[in-house]
Amino acid sequence: MAEEKREVILNIPIHPNMELVAAHTASILAEIMEFEETHIDEIQLAIIETCINAFEHSNSRDSKVTVTYVLTDGELELKITDHGTGFGAEQTELLTGEARARAMQKRGWGLEIIREMMDEVEIDSSDEGTTITMLKKRI
Repeated sequence: MAEEKREVILNIPIHPNMELVAAHTASILAEIMEFEETHIDEIQLAIIETCINAFEHSNSRDSKVTVTYVLTDGELELKITDHGTGFGAEQTELLTGEARARAMQKRGWGLEIIREMMDEVEIDSSDEGTTITMLKKRI
């Protein structure tokens, strides 16, 4: 028998603090799925970082971000999509050595935080926009 997938779609405007709406929705869904509290916190942090990145860097043509939550029996998949300018793969690489030390100031840790908090992260970016897909498994 095929695993049931349930989907929730949230369209939010690019506006200060709207990332909190996306994070709160994720938290409620993760609670329904009976995730551990620490995993819920990780999901919230990852979605906040992802939305803030989209808000600040996408130059979205429609000034919106779409958050898709896909629930299965053991996993919560989050897709954050903007319709902005996109970015190259070289911009998503983790920094190392001296470059990392310089970046350790106040900014630039979003993607690394996201990768640490989630079990899987995939970035698809083009001139049509960017989708970051994140997966958290219920353990």
